[in-house]
Amino acid sequence: MLVVMQQGATEEQIQAVIDRLVGMGFTVHRSTGVLHTVLGGVGPVDDFDPADFEVMDGVKECHRIVSPYKLASRYFKPQGTVVKVQGVEIGGPKVITMAGPCSVEGRDQIEAVADIVAAGGAQIMRGGAFKPRSSPYSFQGMGEAGLKLMRAAADRRGLLVVSEVMDHTQIPLLDAYADILQVGARNMQNFNLLRELGKLRKPVLLKRGISATIEELLLAAEYIMSGGNYEIILCERGIRTFETYTRNTMDISAIPVVKRLSHLPMVGDPSHGTGRRDQVLPMARAAVAAGADGLLVEVHPDPDHAVSDGAQTLTPQQFSDMMQQVRAVAAAVGRSA
Repeated sequence: MLVVMQQGATEEQIQAVIDRLVGMGFTVHRSTGVLHTVLGGVGPVDDFDPADFEVMDGVKECHRIVSPYKLASRYFKPQGTVVKVQGVEIGGPKVITMAGPCSVEGRDQIEAVADIVAAGGAQIMRGGAFKPRSSPYSFQGMGEAGLKLMRAAADRRGLLVVSEVMDHTQIPLLDAYADILQVGARNMQNFNLLRELGKLRKPVLLKRGISATIEELLLAAEYIMSGGNYEIILCERGIRTFETYTRNTMDISAIPVVKRLSHLPMVGDPSHGTGRRDQVLPMARAAVAAGADGLLVEVHPDPDHAVSDGAQTLTPQQFSDMMQQVRAVAAAVGRSA
C-alpha cells in the first residue's frame, strides 16, 4: 500500500502512520519528495481499508498498489529517482555516458581507454575485472588486479568506475574499487546476490536478463530495494528473440515503458543490444531519443584485437562520432549530453 502525507505533515504525524503500518505487519519504506512524504507499506497484508489511513492526521491519500513490484513502481516516487554519484547525476536532465572495454586486459590498454573515454566526454568508465563467459575456456578477467588498474586510470582522469559483480562473495571487493556495481544479464535473477546488494548503500546497475520481461526486471530491482538500497539504475541490453542477424534484439520500446512504470533511471546498452559495432551508433541515438538517461557502450583502442567482444566494441573515432551524435539527439529532446 501507499500512503501519501500532506504537504507540511509533521514528523509526529508521519511516525504515527509508520507505527500503525508496522503494527499491521507491513515493512515500511519512506520516500521524501519536494512536497510530500510517501510511505510504502510492503507485506502480505490484504485485509485493510485505505480509508482507515486517510482519516489520520497529516495523511493526504492512501492507495493499494496492485502491481507485484511496490518500491520500484512510479507510484512510490512520482517525481523520479536521480542517482547521485560524486557529482554525477543519473536520471537528471543530462544523458550520462559509461564507456570502456568489455574486460580489463592490462595497464597499457586500460590507460589508453581512460584517455579515450575522458576525451570523448564520458563521466564513467566501465570495464570487467570478472567476466561471466559462455565458454569456460574464454578469458575470465584479471580479478582484483584489473580493478586496481581501472581504479587508478579512472582517478587520474576524474572518472567514476562501474564494474560487474558476479557473486555475493565479491561484493566487498567490488565495493572497495567501484563507484557503481553492475549486475549482468545472467545474474538478473540471482536472488541471493540481489538481496545482498540490498544491504549495500552504493548504486547498482541492473541489466535486463536475456529473456526477461519488463515486469521481471522491475521485480529484480524490487529485491534490491526491499533491502533498503534504492540507488538502482536499470539497463536495457537487448533480449533474445528469433532474429539472428544481431547478437540480441535491443528493445528500445522498453525504455519509455519502464520510465512510465517505474521511477528508476534507465540506460541503454547498444553494444550488447546489437553485438555489432556498425549498429551501436544508430541504436545509441535511438535510445536517447526514446528517453534513456544514459548509455553503456564498449570502446577499445584496438577492438579487432580485444580479448572479448571485439565485434561490438567501438573504435576511438567511432566513440567520438557517437558522442557528437548523441549530444545532438539529446538537445532535440530537451536534454544535454
